[in-house]
Amino acid sequence: MLLHEKLSPYHLILASGSPRRRALLKDLGLSFTLAPNHDLEENFPEGMPAREVPVYLAGKKSDAFATGLGENDILITADTIVILHGQIIGKPSSAEEAVSMLSQLSGHTHTVITGVCLRTRNKQYCFSDRSEVIFRKLTEEEIRYYVSHYQPFDKAGAYGIQEWIGYVAIEEIRGSFYNVMGLPVQKLYIELGKFVDSLQKTQ
Repeated sequence: MLLHEKLSPYHLILASGSPRRRALLKDLGLSFTLAPNHDLEENFPEGMPAREVPVYLAGKKSDAFATGLGENDILITADTIVILHGQIIGKPSSAEEAVSMLSQLSGHTHTVITGVCLRTRNKQYCFSDRSEVIFRKLTEEEIRYYVSHYQPFDKAGAYGIQEWIGYVAIEEIRGSFYNVMGLPVQKLYIELGKFVDSLQKTQ
């Protein structure tokens, strides 16, 4: 049975302000609604290993949106981080910070991890996916052009792989391209199917 058929008894809800995640879930062929906007501080415990942060934050978002879930609702939350040399590169708050972040990524390999949580009223399951991205050495002119024209202030690591920077900077990707965009759709497809199967076994 195809996933959209398995999901027919359920109501899928995406809790994300990211237009990229919305587009990817739609392109997966799944019907869903959006959770209402909810302000949430994306902080995590001091000393937490960087690789654990995406699942922690996805779980935190899941907890925040869980109130009021209906009997057949399935909530999806996600968080994506960029890691360079063991340090998290977050979202830039200004053009100069975006330039600084991209200058750090230039000529290096960085890691992108997305954590995803699936949740009903009574059950939660979280997983993550990891990709390695190799940037060629960029000129300052290229970096400033991208930042000024694309203003990547809502993106971890200050870049969107699907934009101009992805075409000119990325030499190699090891892992899912879509994970770098913000949602590992292939893994989500598999894990969501398993999650629905587990729900039906407990009914």
